[in-house]
Amino acid sequence: MDTHSGTYPYTITNQLTHLPGAHGMTYRHTMPRDKIAITLERRVLQRLDRLVRTKAFASRSHAIQQAVAEKLERLDPTRLARECAKLDPKSEATLADETLPTDRATWPEY
Repeated sequence: MDTHSGTYPYTITNQLTHLPGAHGMTYRHTMPRDKIAITLERRVLQRLDRLVRTKAFASRSHAIQQAVAEKLERLDPTRLARECAKLDPKSEATLADETLPTDRATWPEY
C-alpha cells in the first residue's frame, strides 16, 4: 500500500527510501512490473527469508528480481564479447608472458 495515499499501486523508484509513516525501508523502482506466482523449495525459501531478515534485500520480491536479472545477464550470448572488449590486448599479453615459464621442463605433468 502506498504510504502517501493509502492506495495500490504505488509509484516506485530505483532506490531505497524512507517514507513518512512507513515502517522500515521501501524498495522503489521505475520500470513497470508484473505480478507472478512462483514455487520454491522450502530450503531455498528459508535461505531467502534469512537474507531479507538480515536486510541483504528489501523483500522477497526484490531478491528474486535481482537473482533473475543477474542470471539472465549471465546467459546473454553477447556477454562474453562485451567482457572481452573491456580487456587491453597488450596488457593481457604481457601478463601471460610474465606468468608462463620459459623452460618447458618446469611445467607440471598432466
